[in-house]
Amino acid sequence: MSDNVVRLHKTPEPPAGETSAPVTTLTVVSDQPAAAQVPLWVRSGRAVKRVATDERTTATVRAVARHGMYTFNGGRIVARRAWDGRTGSRYERMLRAAEAAGNHELAEEWEERLQRFRDARHRRRMDLLTSPVDVAKGAAVATGMSIGTLVALGVVMAINTKDVTDVITPLSAVIEFIGLLITIVQVVWPYAISLGPLFTLLALWSVGRKQQAAPNWALPANVRNGEGEPITPSIVVKALRDLGIPALRNAIKDMGDAGAGMLGPIRIAGCGVEVDVTLPSGVATNEVQGRRRKLAENLTRHEHEVFITIPPAARTVRLWIADSGALDEPIGPSPLVTDETLTADYTKGKAPWGQDLRGDAAALSLYQRHLLITGLSNQGKTAALRALALWLALDRSVEFRIADLKGAGDWAMFDGLATVLIQGPTDEHVIEATEMVEDAVEEMNRRLQAPPGTAFPPLIVLVDEAQVAFMCPLKDEDKRPYGGSKATSRYFMAVRKIHNQGRAVNVLMWQGTQDPTDQNLPKLVREGAHTRAALALGTESQARMALGDKAVDGGAAPNLLRPGLDKGQVVVASDGIAIPAGQASINVRTHYIDTEQATEIADRAKTLRDGVTTLHVIERGEERDPLADIAAVLGNAPRLRTQDVLKRLANLNEDAYGKWTFIDLKRVLDGTGAEPYKSDGVMTVSRERLARALTNRNTEGSASASE
Repeated sequence: MSDNVVRLHKTPEPPAGETSAPVTTLTVVSDQPAAAQVPLWVRSGRAVKRVATDERTTATVRAVARHGMYTFNGGRIVARRAWDGRTGSRYERMLRAAEAAGNHELAEEWEERLQRFRDARHRRRMDLLTSPVDVAKGAAVATGMSIGTLVALGVVMAINTKDVTDVITPLSAVIEFIGLLITIVQVVWPYAISLGPLFTLLALWSVGRKQQAAPNWALPANVRNGEGEPITPSIVVKALRDLGIPALRNAIKDMGDAGAGMLGPIRIAGCGVEVDVTLPSGVATNEVQGRRRKLAENLTRHEHEVFITIPPAARTVRLWIADSGALDEPIGPSPLVTDETLTADYTKGKAPWGQDLRGDAAALSLYQRHLLITGLSNQGKTAALRALALWLALDRSVEFRIADLKGAGDWAMFDGLATVLIQGPTDEHVIEATEMVEDAVEEMNRRLQAPPGTAFPPLIVLVDEAQVAFMCPLKDEDKRPYGGSKATSRYFMAVRKIHNQGRAVNVLMWQGTQDPTDQNLPKLVREGAHTRAALALGTESQARMALGDKAVDGGAAPNLLRPGLDKGQVVVASDGIAIPAGQASINVRTHYIDTEQATEIADRAKTLRDGVTTLHVIERGEERDPLADIAAVLGNAPRLRTQDVLKRLANLNEDAYGKWTFIDLKRVLDGTGAEPYKSDGVMTVSRERLARALTNRNTEGSASASE
């Protein structure tokens, strides 16, 4: 809407005789009254507010308050130190701290020290009764000896100069020197009276500044925001005091400044520091663990920069506190990329996986350990799993059978390196992966039946995105599901069999899965892995599925990792990696190896081998009809012993029937009407019954086809 109204007025016709043209005038009329003038007091208030909230004003106020509090609190600190030095208050605080912590042995030690201090103080005070007399005597003796010495010196000088007045010359010189000192004091004293308080205030300010003895709002921005703030005992004690645990707060209050007595030494640990905290009686370790975020913020850190673990000592928590921003810095490249001469040793070597939070190299032993790694989608699970496989591929004795149920080409570099490589997300690929694992079970059984002492090369059966296999709804011709977690589930049972006995003959199961649940990662499967690792997860229940209750109760928290920001960081629970004493897990920031680098490493591994033919589909022999084959081996015999039937079947096709037992034969014939039966005390198979069963099956098949 316009602020003004514009009106056009045309002047009337000019009087007769005038020839001037009509004139149109433009009049602008405001439709709003003029704004009222702002009162002086309002304008003054606004000006005061503007000045008061100006950044320069607030900075000045902070500076004045900060330096004033430095001086005031510096005086308090010096007074407190002087009081502690003159009284037994320090011992009393330590005594209360030990009692609050429940350490009665330490309390008795401090009580004994306090008593010794009081005895010594009493002796000093009693000595004051006799000390004036002793001081007077000592002063008189010292004065007499000094005068005698000076007079003796004067006598020597007089003898030398043969002038008797030189006897008092040394004494006169000393008296003149004393007079000079008095003169100097008289000259300096007025200046000392004026400048002494200033130097005293400067000293108190220095003490307060060193201790940052000012309110938080008055401190410089870098200290106020925690940038570069070092971790000191007082900061840790304050952070623990403000956690909101009443028993802990009251105990620290009773301890006074000696709350630091709860702390062990603060040690440099990689890109941070580490300290053990012995909690006072009545405070449980899980209460502190449950307040990790609050503790981190009290320490001016982000939640992911503070880790809480439980060491062996009772009622103790171990805090690892990172330097601000240190964990957001990338780590260096993998040795697999930088060192082309690097080789692997399955038995004695360790895979260079990354770095722990302290910045030390983290290496994982893969010898006879089933492995499970899980996490949310797109957190680096495949890259972390592939890095281990690439290192192990540099040992030419290791065989790989790999199923990638994502099918995005993440494992394509193992073509020509693995003996089996299945890539794809469909149900058909799940069937192939299941048969691959079942073949590994057969290989495991063959090895288990070998003569004792037989050495077997390692066989790694690796399934990435294993949740696809567990969730597969298909069933085979015998109505057995491929997925699921029941005793009839083919993939589940094959994995379980390898977990149970594969380690003894170097047949190992590695699985990678995402977003674990009881449906896509059954309990028996996840607990069968010796090495369990987890990237960022959504909930604590998922963390327990991935790593187990013991690791989570001991401080493992993959659910507290930041999705996307902590990409590639895994929490590992395994005896194959060096874990600090008393901890149940360790955080590892894994090296990232991209696809191009992985291909180069795989090419180096291929040169160590004579050549590997990779199967992309599980090859099966021709489909057999067991019922027809049994009829064929019976020939014209009216009946045949089951043992003879098994022998003739094995001769017919060793691959299909060489390992058959009576149970297999009975399973095929049950329900057909040609079941084995006893004749003359021996189990036999009837040719007539078998022919009738084949006729009935063919008739039913024809009827179904016609419908």
